[in-house]
Amino acid sequence: MTSLNRPKEVKALDGTIEKLNDASDPSDVPSKATEFTLRPSLNGEPQANNPHSLPGHALTGKQEHYLKRELLSQQVDYEITELASTTALQRFGAPFRSDYGEVAPVDSDLPILRFIFVHHVRNFPFLDQAREKEFWQDKLQVFLELFAQKHISSSEDRLEESKRRKLAIKAKKLVELMMVSGIPTASGYEERIRFSELEVVDRGAQDQGLLVNIPEGHLINGWDVNVAGVRTTSVKRTIRYHQHAEFILRVRQPGKSDHYVGRRYGQFAKLHKRLRTELPGKILAPLPRKNKTATTSTFFSGGDDDDASSVSSVSTHQTGFTHDDSGSLRNLVPGHRRAASQTPDRASPRASGEYRSERVSLYREDQRVSLRAFLRTFLQNPQIAESKAMQDFLTHDPVKLNEEELEDLDRRKAMDEKRIEEQRKFYEIARQRAKELDVYMEKFRRDIVERNGLTDLFKEIREKERITDLSPEYQRFAEWLRIEVAATIYHLFLAEDNSPELLAQARRIHSMIPYTALKQVIRFANPALVMSGVLDLFLAQPFGARSLAQRVFGMALNDGIKGFQRSIDALRTKINNDVFCEKLKHFTNADEDSKNHVRNEAVVDGVDLVVAILKSEQIMPELSSEQIGQAFNAYVAWNNAVENVDDEMKAGAQLFAQLKQLLKMYTRQRDKAMMLSVIEETVTLQLFRDLFTIFYEPLVRVYKSANVYNSVTDFAAFVDDMFQVLDRSQRQDVSADPNQTVQSFIDLCARHQDDFYKFVHEVHIHDNGLFTQIMGWLEGILEFLRHGPKGGKLDMNALFQGAVEMQQVDKLAAIKEIDDLIKWQEERKKWHQDKTRQKMAAQTSSSGGISLTPTTPPPGSTTFRSSDFGINEFDLADLDDSGSNGSDSRSDSEEDANPIAHERKRRAKTQDHLRRSAGEPIKPEVKQLKNLREGFLMMLRMVLAE
Repeated sequence: MTSLNRPKEVKALDGTIEKLNDASDPSDVPSKATEFTLRPSLNGEPQANNPHSLPGHALTGKQEHYLKRELLSQQVDYEITELASTTALQRFGAPFRSDYGEVAPVDSDLPILRFIFVHHVRNFPFLDQAREKEFWQDKLQVFLELFAQKHISSSEDRLEESKRRKLAIKAKKLVELMMVSGIPTASGYEERIRFSELEVVDRGAQDQGLLVNIPEGHLINGWDVNVAGVRTTSVKRTIRYHQHAEFILRVRQPGKSDHYVGRRYGQFAKLHKRLRTELPGKILAPLPRKNKTATTSTFFSGGDDDDASSVSSVSTHQTGFTHDDSGSLRNLVPGHRRAASQTPDRASPRASGEYRSERVSLYREDQRVSLRAFLRTFLQNPQIAESKAMQDFLTHDPVKLNEEELEDLDRRKAMDEKRIEEQRKFYEIARQRAKELDVYMEKFRRDIVERNGLTDLFKEIREKERITDLSPEYQRFAEWLRIEVAATIYHLFLAEDNSPELLAQARRIHSMIPYTALKQVIRFANPALVMSGVLDLFLAQPFGARSLAQRVFGMALNDGIKGFQRSIDALRTKINNDVFCEKLKHFTNADEDSKNHVRNEAVVDGVDLVVAILKSEQIMPELSSEQIGQAFNAYVAWNNAVENVDDEMKAGAQLFAQLKQLLKMYTRQRDKAMMLSVIEETVTLQLFRDLFTIFYEPLVRVYKSANVYNSVTDFAAFVDDMFQVLDRSQRQDVSADPNQTVQSFIDLCARHQDDFYKFVHEVHIHDNGLFTQIMGWLEGILEFLRHGPKGGKLDMNALFQGAVEMQQVDKLAAIKEIDDLIKWQEERKKWHQDKTRQKMAAQTSSSGGISLTPTTPPPGSTTFRSSDFGINEFDLADLDDSGSNGSDSRSDSEEDANPIAHERKRRAKTQDHLRRSAGEPIKPEVKQLKNLREGFLMMLRMVLAE
């Protein structure tokens, strides 16, 4: 059923197969558009402009592709799920052992994962030296089977998405993407749905960097917050008044009028502390350090207005005036001594007559933008945005602004607009510089994509000692890299709201690192021996006793187990029903088959898992009818209290809330006990030592022989030079021309590129072939994506026709299911496209007239495309479209404080996800196509059995 005789064909860059005539040269054959654009037909149904099916074929190219995709999706889902089985590796095949003897590749129960493992995991440099029996069978297989036997709790047990489930969902989509893109069909006429408009939407959505810094229209989880200005306030202490800076926050919520609140720096610190108390365990961004520097800029004011000189209302100080029409952002940063560009033509409410430019110092401007970035980072997290601390911080004690404070807000808004405009100019110039290299980069891209370009590139680096010795196309590639690195440095340390804080942190870290001492340590010490000695110290088991590492991890886990036990004892006291508590405990410690039976009963009966456990006869002790009635009444009261906020029912619901908490505590306590037993196994320590030997020691040998210590001082010199360039760009009069700003960063990279190249060259010539192996490994993956497996192709027409002839499927019903899947994919892509457009339109309309969509993509973003590597761009888009909803669990302390409110929030979050996905097409049910799975699995095994 597989097509092993390969006709002359070529795989196009978009991942599709094109047939070639015998007398044709591949380079002379015009590219055939196998992807086609949807267009509405007269009856309103989507219609392809080339919907033909080949003579003798039961399926069209589009039907072939989506049938292949559906069957591959089912198989990938099965294999990823089966990895949790204790016998999965025994059915895997070599190099893992099996109780049933050697498992041949064509008999593997997990052919897709076996193929990926054999070709892309086992032959990975480092791992290719691992011995089959000593490492794969006696250590890794034993450890993974041991872990699977522990049955760590799932997402359903915790009522939240566990990290393992999120990882499994992402792994499933990645494997599915790889297989769909890599394995071709025998006919060579696969077709995909294509919306030509989707490319435009994606390109516009690539660059969201400027959106973060806009002063208005940046709605985040229901809040549009801008630290709009700064004023000084006087506070009387014991005898005299003290002046303090107060940051003015403009707060906007949908459906409500704007309001302003004033917050001192210390109140930001109190918000940070209160969030740590309210959300324990939540990782919070650090508060920016206090920065009292001022920023100077030139603005226009009315020359005939008597009040023009009153511009300085404590937060805005007039410092004189000169005129410069350069428009450079360097005039807007602290310490600059030259007048800045004029602001957009708009008059102050008090301005009249002629305009004159005036130099103005904006008090604590850097602190303002860093605190804005700090707040917006917090608001990105829905849990923080909904917290009581954030609500109080943004709404309590609103203030009224006077005329001078409103004028200060206008000036700072103009400052933000000038900052964004300067960033646009920088990126436009960088894009133009990169565009000039397009001709050379296209040749470089072709070399990488169409032949062993990565191997050739590193071969060139190995042979040539300097960049100037490289071939012209690689020198152009180095020039392109300089532009990319220059744009990255500018973006990180100058363009963003949090750039001043990031730059200050980088300076502090740089000043603390003893580069000279570090160089000598690397030069004379032997890191491999040091780490080996440390491992011996932590992993040694004298006389069979527990190792130091086991004791350390065991102590931490035991503390967690004891903490859960204290919570369990407190809950059992509140519940005051030992029968209920013991039944939940016995369920937690029951075998997995009994647990699954109870879980299925809960799903079938449509009740909570706690109810199913308490009424189950399989879990001891058995309850009387009165006790079952008590539990069910508590469940009814729980639902009523959650959904209706009924105080009377709330009291009755406390019992069920406590039972749910007790089940979760038992589950998590058992998880920690199981993890403790895994750590105490000898095989765990042996596996850790082997992994260290496999990965760490070869790298240490390479770095030691390559004299890497010399690069430590080279890096220190680069960082020093970078800080000097940043300082000049901020403070010195380089030029008003943004071209010179761009050039200064490119020159920075050019001054140090030889040192970096020397580091890569030295490492490469002493790597004993390691980097060559890594490049070969990467090109092996690209080869699969571009040309498919060597075992042949999937003949979907033969599979379908054979199943029809054997009456395994009804032809018309099966074709209807395939067409329904195609229609679902069309509607789903259109739905995602419309949602993207609506989001972009909302951002643009709410941004106060600032266009957020760049006219061109970021520099270098179009050099490589996903289709260059055999991955279709629409298959790649589906990876993001069909993931999980990304919900994160609420903190334990929040649930402990008020379990009913916690459950109410959890259900509200689920409803919010349903509202956001309202209108999303539902995948149609398939029945006939499932009958093709056995034949498809046989074909897939033959294709992947290399």
